[in-house]
Amino acid sequence: MQTYLDFEKSIAELESRIRDIKSLESGDEINIAEEVRRLEAKLDDLLRSTYAKLSSWEKIKVARHPDRPHLSDYIENLFTDFMELAGDRSYADDQAIIGGIGRFKGQSVLIVGHEKGNDTQSRIKHNFGMARPEGFRKAVRLFRLADQFKIPIITFVDTAGAYPGIGAEERGQAEAIARSTEACLQVKVPLISIIVGEGGSGGAVALAVGNKVLMMEHAVYSVISPEGCASILWRTNEKAEDAANALKITAQDLLKLEVIDEVIPEPIGGAHRDHEKTMKAVGKAIDNALMEFSSIGPEKLRELRNEKFLNMGNISL
Repeated sequence: MQTYLDFEKSIAELESRIRDIKSLESGDEINIAEEVRRLEAKLDDLLRSTYAKLSSWEKIKVARHPDRPHLSDYIENLFTDFMELAGDRSYADDQAIIGGIGRFKGQSVLIVGHEKGNDTQSRIKHNFGMARPEGFRKAVRLFRLADQFKIPIITFVDTAGAYPGIGAEERGQAEAIARSTEACLQVKVPLISIIVGEGGSGGAVALAVGNKVLMMEHAVYSVISPEGCASILWRTNEKAEDAANALKITAQDLLKLEVIDEVIPEPIGGAHRDHEKTMKAVGKAIDNALMEFSSIGPEKLRELRNEKFLNMGNISL
């Protein structure tokens, strides 16, 4: 069952009409087929026009769409021989962050990313993609492993933010995020980061300090969620839409600000409408990025990555 967002009312009505016509039993199949083709062309135009003018707040809704591909989908469709590596060797295995070794077009790679889950049971298991300290410490362990064996790293970012619970804070949440960010900066292998849905706060940055930071067309990436920002500035969540527009969180805004390096185009109507096309686009972007850094030496890779993020703090007066 297709899940529609509030701004997709006309799209939902048109798709419902197409389904109704297709279900009709009539001897005049030619006329039915022609009507379906006409309505599908109209639907295509409507999807294009709607998604070409999304506001920041509407893009957040698309980025949070429950049917968007998650890490498990990318692993299944883009990588082979994936072997999950669990635990932080200190406290526990956090299922909000999944990591392991696999092959991308025959090349060994390390895959680490947030997993939100795709139904109630799996979302609870993965804590809605909100990692605890042990999740970030697992990521650090895997980054160092990849560095030791000279394996490129690919990270998938999709989280509303790190888990803010008391237990997480007691176990050093901020320190764990900082250590993960530091590990990203220290590795001497190519590190490709992809924001595929939500990139929220330090929980996202901890996996996103890459040589190449890619971002899906309708993903969002911000220092704080719009709801969190609104609750701080205006003491109410009702101003979340205003906060979203002010934060500059869309891929298009961040490309202009040079926070990210490239926008990966999504299928018409968003990644949730066509997983197959989404996988092809992401796979192509990963392939290009790995090729770009394949001839650069270890020390230079680390130097370029550090320079890239240090330059974001430069302000010309």
